[in-house]
Amino acid sequence: MSSLPLHQYDYIFAIGLILAFLDAWNIGANDVANSFATSVSSRSLTMLQAMLIASCTEFLGAVLVGNRVAETIKNGIIGVESFEHSPAVLMLGMMCALVGSSTWLTFATKMGMPVSTTHSIVGAIIGVAIASIGKDGVQWAWNDGDGVAAIIAAWFVAPAIAGGFAVVIFLITKYAVLERKNSLFWGFFMIPVYCGITAGVLTMVIVWKGAPILNVDDWTAGQTVGCIFGVAGGVVVLYVIFLLPYLYRKLHLEDWTLKPWHIPMGPLLWFRGEVPPAPEGVEVVQDYYRGHKTKEELETSPPSNPEAANDVEKNPMESATPGVPESVEEQKPKKGAIVGPWYTPKNLFTKAKYYFLRGVDRDIVAEQNEHKGFAAKFLAPNMDKIHAEVKHYDNKTEALYSFLQVLTAATASFAHGANDVANAIGPLSTIYLVWSKNVVSSKAPVPVWILVFGGAAITIGLWTYGYNMMRQLGNRLTLHSPSRGFSMELGAAITVILASWFAIPVSTTQCITGATVAVGFCAGTWRSINWRMVAWIYFGWFITLPVAGIISGCIMGIIINAPRWA
Repeated sequence: MSSLPLHQYDYIFAIGLILAFLDAWNIGANDVANSFATSVSSRSLTMLQAMLIASCTEFLGAVLVGNRVAETIKNGIIGVESFEHSPAVLMLGMMCALVGSSTWLTFATKMGMPVSTTHSIVGAIIGVAIASIGKDGVQWAWNDGDGVAAIIAAWFVAPAIAGGFAVVIFLITKYAVLERKNSLFWGFFMIPVYCGITAGVLTMVIVWKGAPILNVDDWTAGQTVGCIFGVAGGVVVLYVIFLLPYLYRKLHLEDWTLKPWHIPMGPLLWFRGEVPPAPEGVEVVQDYYRGHKTKEELETSPPSNPEAANDVEKNPMESATPGVPESVEEQKPKKGAIVGPWYTPKNLFTKAKYYFLRGVDRDIVAEQNEHKGFAAKFLAPNMDKIHAEVKHYDNKTEALYSFLQVLTAATASFAHGANDVANAIGPLSTIYLVWSKNVVSSKAPVPVWILVFGGAAITIGLWTYGYNMMRQLGNRLTLHSPSRGFSMELGAAITVILASWFAIPVSTTQCITGATVAVGFCAGTWRSINWRMVAWIYFGWFITLPVAGIISGCIMGIIINAPRWA
């Protein structure tokens, strides 16, 4: 078979690049966003911090570890050997798969539906296979963990496994730290253990035959285990030297003068001296539960009126801003609006900032409590009662886990980039292979530039539209706090990492949802979980595979069976 490039199909390669970017963009806006909704909703991370962390870890996970799972998406679902005599048809099929997947994901992301991007691309590839070579062209069986059966099994098993890990982690945290009389004291002892475990898990995904471009596949078992425990131990030592003195002074001694840049001072903080009296109104630790009432507070407080916020809009005699006439209020330019010619540098910068960075300064937690829109009125109508079922713990102890959740968020993000980048670049790598060499291979590696391309597109999607999905989840499932969010994220990350090692493209959406629901049950009652939102999420999962498959299958069938000019 010829290995010359198929330049007559340059347009298919070009369209594939565009659609793969759109698919990866939706992964960032949908999948990454709902993963970081946990961290932002617990107030452990601000939107800007979450986006900066995700930008680094998602990109590194995609480039370092994404290769293994990309091959499963590319080769495990559809039998590529059926296209050996017509490679261009396989290239066309992968383009149609990207059309179906990206179209559905764009619609779901706009509607605020947290769907599985893994479901979407798998369904799209199945639709293409049925349209081109029939149902027998799909690897329906287990196929050594690469077929459709293995992936479908993972859809049901992954949430349960992630929930199991998360429950074990949180119950240990709950009874060993949070429920103890001096919870802050016990937290100082438990946090370094969790830091070591989290660092070890992150190292495992890199060196446990997970990063082909680092050439660690030839490492012996001793080298691999030594690297994992060495990094974990090193993180624990760094915690004890630098972070422990900072946290002790800030939380136990309530040193309001400390700033994050004092952390590198390490042991010198033990000798910093007495803490000066704090000025009035200065808070050493934020209230992670602010805006959320306990059951006792809810019973003694007057009933809330969701429509109260709209009274001003209903009464034309009252201005939106007290003391400001309505005519003046209406004349104020809206955020992102331009004054004067659009082509001036200031206006161009204002518009660019609005469209690409408008999610950075949004208060996602406050927006989750709003009683506006479909998600709030139908999916989350009684969140005060649901949140009241969740016990509040000491804010200082929660602050310990707030620091730790940054590490787990990075681990979960790295694992997500490693696993879900395949959803977009798996079909693209097939298109590139056929276009550049006119060959079909079931073992062809994924080029590094494609991994970089996918990782960059995921990052852009999070920055530009990730806020929309974050406000749909988080506290609208159950009340979050740093200790709970840490347990959810670490449980989900461990599950995704194990799946990435076995080259099974599991849904990170299902993992974090399973972990969230499981930890919510640890409150001791089923009323602490918003079951309407859970049902809405599962509805999105169930319809994703057939919808994406129908779109891609119909397009593929129309193209290959279309009448042609004689």
